[in-house]
Amino acid sequence: MSSELPSMGKPKFASTDSDLPQSWAARLPTPIRRWVMQWGSAVVDGIASVGDLAFFFWQMLVWMFTRLPCRGTLMVNFYQVGVLSLPVVALTGTFIGMVLAVQSYYQFQAIGLESRLGVVINTSLVRELGPVLAATMLAGRVGGAMAAVLGTMRVTEQIDALTTMGADPMHYLVVPRFLACLLLIPALTIMADFMGIVGGYFYSVIILGIDRAAYLHHSREGVVGFDLFSGIFKSFFFGGIIAVVSCYQGFNCKPGAEGVGKAATAAFVYSFVLILAVDLFLNIVLDSIYFMIYPEGTPLF
Repeated sequence: MSSELPSMGKPKFASTDSDLPQSWAARLPTPIRRWVMQWGSAVVDGIASVGDLAFFFWQMLVWMFTRLPCRGTLMVNFYQVGVLSLPVVALTGTFIGMVLAVQSYYQFQAIGLESRLGVVINTSLVRELGPVLAATMLAGRVGGAMAAVLGTMRVTEQIDALTTMGADPMHYLVVPRFLACLLLIPALTIMADFMGIVGGYFYSVIILGIDRAAYLHHSREGVVGFDLFSGIFKSFFFGGIIAVVSCYQGFNCKPGAEGVGKAATAAFVYSFVLILAVDLFLNIVLDSIYFMIYPEGTPLF
């Protein structure tokens, strides 16, 4: 009698990998499968980043309504955001007004309406270009600097040191910057509007020789209080976007000098894109409210 046990073999329910049906993704060609995986990863990362940004914003709001930062911290940020941004915003606004005058003059002259050039310049500046221009300058000058400073603090572990000492970085670093951007961007918007109107008047009346009285008369008729209100109202949203996005990029900066540079660049790019998207949405909402109250387009005030 043989001492060897009979071989049991493989169980009937077992199967090899080749026997299993392949998924639809596995049947795709390699380039297409790689492309799908890359886009899927990008979508998932984007959704996660939006959720992380929303949680970051919520934490900042909790600290802002719980305990305001000290006066010294606020004044430093107010000076950096408001006072130091004033010259570049005023200079840029002046040149924008002049550019509008140059680009619009010959079209208006061709139909004999050059005296109404001020209406186009002033309305464009007050309703649209002033707020967007001030926000763009703030995002470039202040937003990038915020991301770079906070990114450097993250890389050098200064933010971790604040946490170790018992100070919350959100309260000490983010809330003052958010309040500075939120409260001072309306003043920068008004300065951009004013200097753009002055620049447009100077080029139109002094250089192009348009009649001064007619220019001022039509300018006053074309711009109403709702135009100024809508521009200042939108600027609050722009300032909040710049502060939140820039601080978020700085707090999530990757290690090294390259990471700090990427954080500063991303802060400006994302802020600018969000400013334009929110500007479109707010324009639609404000125009709907305006024409709902005054269907015939009568000046609101």
